[in-house]
Amino acid sequence: MKKAWVAGILSGALMAVPPAALMAQGTGAQTGSTTAAADLEARSLGSVRLSRSVKANGEVLRAGTYQVRLTADVAKPEAVGTKPSLSRWVEFVQGGQVRGREVASIVPADEIEKIAEGRRVPSGGSRVEMLKGDEFVRVWINRGGTHYLIHMPPA
Repeated sequence: MKKAWVAGILSGALMAVPPAALMAQGTGAQTGSTTAAADLEARSLGSVRLSRSVKANGEVLRAGTYQVRLTADVAKPEAVGTKPSLSRWVEFVQGGQVRGREVASIVPADEIEKIAEGRRVPSGGSRVEMLKGDEFVRVWINRGGTHYLIHMPPA
């Protein structure tokens, strides 16, 4: 009886906490191939340094250091075979101003091996690298086990 009572209180408390709050606390609230990261509101993902200019949403984003901010805007049109909430717009902010926007693919920790090859970005880290014979720059940010991949062509 006592175990059932404790289990009831615990499950009630967990249900009262929204999944986004669990993810923000670093619990990695994931079920299968979905992630609570898709439910997060706009927030900062950290800063990255672009060593060369790139095109973000068709506009030139000059080399430099930027704060990357996840927006609540879901990318449209949806990519075939993806969940719409796993493609979101990010903003590149410099000097308090948005300098560019691009779509980020949100990849749960349990799916990153299917998507990205090579060494992984540790939780809390980021990496900017050239791909495909200098055809694309990939910005890879890992926050709490959720991976944010942004691909942009050089300018």
